[in-house]
Amino acid sequence: MPKTKTSSSAKKRFKVTAGGKLLRRHAMKSHNLTKKTSKRKRGFRKDHEVAGVDTAAVRGMLGKRGRR
Repeated sequence: MPKTKTSSSAKKRFKVTAGGKLLRRHAMKSHNLTKKTSKRKRGFRKDHEVAGVDTAAVRGMLGKRGRR
């Protein structure tokens, strides 16, 4: 069976840490920023961990198998 291709969109959006966690960027920071508070916009800068229910799907898109 041939190798599965890595999803180009997924490799641009997700990062795998050395410990195996999946990180993603925060949503809602592209437009309509005037109505959002500075505190809220600062929080958008941080990377967030992918939710547990989504990790298997994201790992599949990145071509990673298993837990790490």
